[in-house]
Amino acid sequence: MAEIKDPENTILMELTGGTVTIQLLPDLAPKHVERMKELARAGKYDNVAFHRVIEGFMAQTGDVANGNMEDNFNLRAAGTGGSDLPNVPAEFSKVPHARGSIGAARSANPDSANSQFFINFKDNDFLNGQYTVYGQVISGMEHVDAITRGEPPANPDRMISVKVAADA
Repeated sequence: MAEIKDPENTILMELTGGTVTIQLLPDLAPKHVERMKELARAGKYDNVAFHRVIEGFMAQTGDVANGNMEDNFNLRAAGTGGSDLPNVPAEFSKVPHARGSIGAARSANPDSANSQFFINFKDNDFLNGQYTVYGQVISGMEHVDAITRGEPPANPDRMISVKVAADA
C-alpha cells in the first residue's frame, strides 16, 4: 500500500484482486478531480464494469448509467452513458499519458467528458494533449493489469467500491 500524502485527493478503488490507490491531480485538472470525488462519494462508481479493456492499451470504466447492469447483454450499452451531471470541459496539460495514468474518456467533442475514465496499461504518448490526465495509480497497478480484456469482456471485472481516502 502506498503512502497517502493527500487523503482528500486520493481514490481507493477496490477490485477483485485488491486495492488500487490513485493520486488525483487537482492542480492539473480541478474539474475532473472534483467530478470523480463527487461520483465516488455518491457511490455511483460502485459495481460499475470495465466495459472496454484493450491489451497493451488501457482499461475503460465509469459508465455510471449503464455499467452496473448485471445482465452482460445490456453491457453493450456501456460506454454510451455518463452521470446526470453536466459534462466537464477539457483540462489538457503537459502531463503524459504514462503507464498508470488516469485519463478522461469522452466522445469526439473534447468538452464531453462526464463520468467515464481509463487507466493506461502502458505509455500512450499518442493521447498526449488530446485527453485530460487527472490521476496516477501509485499502488496496485498489478490489479489493473489483471482486468479481463474485451470490448465488452464476456465476464467483465468491476470496481467493487470507489472511495475518497479521506472518507475511508
